[in-house]
Amino acid sequence: MANVTLRDVRKTYPSGFEAIKGIDFEVGDGQFCVLVGPSGCGKSTLLRMVAGLETITSGEIDIGGRIVNQIEPAERDIAMVFQNYALYPHMSVYNNMAYGLRNRGMAKPEIDTRVQEAARILEIGPMLERKPGQLSGGQRQRVAMGRAIVRQPKVFLFDEPLSNLDAKLRIAMRVEIRKLQRRLSTTSIYVTHDQLEAMTLADILVVMNGGQVEQIGNPLDIYQKPATTFVASFIGAPPMNLLPLRSDEIRSQLGGTGEAGLLGIRPEDFVISSDSVAGGVALDLTIGAIEHVGAETFIYGARKDGAQDVAANPGELPPGDVIVRIPGAVAPAIGERIRAIVPREKLHLFSADGRKRIEL
Repeated sequence: MANVTLRDVRKTYPSGFEAIKGIDFEVGDGQFCVLVGPSGCGKSTLLRMVAGLETITSGEIDIGGRIVNQIEPAERDIAMVFQNYALYPHMSVYNNMAYGLRNRGMAKPEIDTRVQEAARILEIGPMLERKPGQLSGGQRQRVAMGRAIVRQPKVFLFDEPLSNLDAKLRIAMRVEIRKLQRRLSTTSIYVTHDQLEAMTLADILVVMNGGQVEQIGNPLDIYQKPATTFVASFIGAPPMNLLPLRSDEIRSQLGGTGEAGLLGIRPEDFVISSDSVAGGVALDLTIGAIEHVGAETFIYGARKDGAQDVAANPGELPPGDVIVRIPGAVAPAIGERIRAIVPREKLHLFSADGRKRIEL
């Protein structure tokens, strides 16, 4: 096992495109670190740089106290699990798992011990003589993880390993990966664009955007205190509502705060009530759309001053709408007028450019 430390790591391609813009963070021995962000943010590029599959332009990557910038992937003592499994279709499950150990010249009894133990941990013992084509997607992913486990590396690297699975299987495999990592206590770095996957797996969460780190920390801390509006809207589903503080109505409810910027409200922090709230915010909304999703209901409500007072994220919220999450048993009607209130301690305030969190 080992720490992984990145110091001012950068990647610039010959075209001049800067994919990674000076990233610093450390993954402690035995920690599970998740890199999360939208497509194209650089998370997979960063993982490949740790693996040695992508050269770095500048900075240092340290694995277990050794700078690995110029060290070949095979010598970095890491194992990588890919989204496409990368199994040899003509080999049995046993031989897929044993192949890398044979290439390293390991003795047959030791290979057999490692393969059998990994198969036992992953519950794929009865499948050892099958070919990958005879397995389901979840079973193939277990084999891919088994191939990584038998190497007994210092670091596991996962590149969106669940992206090809259906939703139900993704949840099951997510739980299995977390249980496995805790059992083995191997330092792990995991890449995903799925924020729910990131929140449930991570000891340490690294939120990336445009080749940079937006925020690093414990998943719950990041959810409760996002550092920027990007983090606020990316982590959490549905995303946080963001309202510009140019509204005299909202300013007066907040006690005349002099801060210009954006007010953030999580959809679940609203309470439907006819009351006002001292020190907080009350929004009068007209329901324009309703989504029933079982235990919860999502209400899309328009304010009386409409789109001029709501900073919606393109592609995430309908323009002019505020989203409110309520229990599924509640049955409001489209066109109904409601008052959604939120106490001051549940509010988030950001600078006008969204790059800084401001304490209320």
